[in-house]
Amino acid sequence: MKATMIHIGNFFFKYRNQVFPLIIVALFLMSPPPAEIGGSVAAERVKDVIALLIVFCGLALRATVIGYAYIQRGGLKKRVYASDLVTEGMFGVCRNPLYVGNTLVYAGVFLLHGNPTVVIVGIALFVFIYQCIVYAEEAFLEDKFGDAYRAYCADVPRWMLRFSNFAQATHGMVFNVKRVIAKDYSTVSAALLAVLLIEIYRVAGAAHALPLPYISLLGFVIAVVGAATGMVSLLKKRGVFNDPKAIS
Repeated sequence: MKATMIHIGNFFFKYRNQVFPLIIVALFLMSPPPAEIGGSVAAERVKDVIALLIVFCGLALRATVIGYAYIQRGGLKKRVYASDLVTEGMFGVCRNPLYVGNTLVYAGVFLLHGNPTVVIVGIALFVFIYQCIVYAEEAFLEDKFGDAYRAYCADVPRWMLRFSNFAQATHGMVFNVKRVIAKDYSTVSAALLAVLLIEIYRVAGAAHALPLPYISLLGFVIAVVGAATGMVSLLKKRGVFNDPKAIS
């Protein structure tokens, strides 16, 4: 079973940027988001707030990880690869903190959609996929780093966040805001756009007449997010977020 999951993990590691959006779109097309829960608009709004908090926690975790110690999760030529065993920063708190952050973002987005089937199937599917990817990465890392990696696994949980390790794992490190912006602006943008599009999907599917001013406002916010994303991308290409090199 684990060997099969490793093969699945290698597949999704290579094609996740193409497959993940397709999975999300397919799930969302199964059913429009409900306008209320059990006939209660108030309950729906409470659910939305919880969902947004989960998305925020996922993004905040990703930012914390990247700000202290960034690793290239794209591997080498879209294959699992690591030149060094990174154990500092948030990787001293959890072995897969970026994936925990991603899972929280996806879970929040699915919960925001609100259809029970979409929520359950979506969260379960992405948890399974990330477990497969982690198995694939663990097989590579254990083969390459041997006893050092096994010792790391014995000290740091795979999925849980052991915050008691945080002070030691980040000792002497400086949080790099520029790196967070440069490396994670696209993820933040994608999460914001997903939230806004779900809201448009929900309003458009409502039985009552479309509140055009609200739809227009959502469209304007989407345009602002898109413009901000383009601006950050341009500044990144110009090297604004590069770390200054030491002058000897």
